[in-house]
Amino acid sequence: MNRTDRLYALVEELRAVSPRPRSATWLAARLEVSRRTIERDLSALQQAGTPIWAEPGRTGGYCLDRDHTLPPMNFTADEAVAIAVALRGLAGSPFSGAGGVALRKVLAAMQHDRARAAADLAARVHFIGAAPPESPPPAVLADAVSSRRVLRLRYTDKAGRLTTRDVEPVGYVGSTAGWYLLGWCRLRDGLRAFRLDRIEQATATREIAPRRLVTTDDVQVPEGDLTTLALF
Repeated sequence: MNRTDRLYALVEELRAVSPRPRSATWLAARLEVSRRTIERDLSALQQAGTPIWAEPGRTGGYCLDRDHTLPPMNFTADEAVAIAVALRGLAGSPFSGAGGVALRKVLAAMQHDRARAAADLAARVHFIGAAPPESPPPAVLADAVSSRRVLRLRYTDKAGRLTTRDVEPVGYVGSTAGWYLLGWCRLRDGLRAFRLDRIEQATATREIAPRRLVTTDDVQVPEGDLTTLALF
């Protein structure tokens, strides 16, 4: 387990028993690391603003603020597995990493018996053929889209020409051919769609791009009419 995963696991362990404490010794045994490593990780979480404090005494330990926790979610086993099945299709997309984290959060917040039932059901779901290729775009690209930070791209177009260009990230387009970064290309002075698997390198600059409003009529795609994702 790398340090990032361990820090997340620490928070989830404390969240599960909040407001009761867990000792550093218990956490170290749980995560199979030394007590010193756990104390160093907990200190890093505290410095990052996570509301963890220590309770002294023989039965004391580390606690997570109840306001920082979620009540058990009332997902059924079928609903949790449906989320997992849907997330399988995100492999190679800009949201594959975030989807995995979201699923772990859902399972951690479910009632224990329902989470066990979901794991049992998932073990009985099978697929024919290989899973989609796991080649998500670099994290810097996803971060830049969220923060509207201008990107400098080394990009190979469909004719095989390699160019370097500054792009104001606008969003994404998903199609049967793959995923595209939608952005305002300063080299071409217009809206362009860049296939993620043709981006050789992406570097975020310090510049924040202006907010651009893009409608479905602004994007021409060969697969059919463009639709926009809606959460509600």
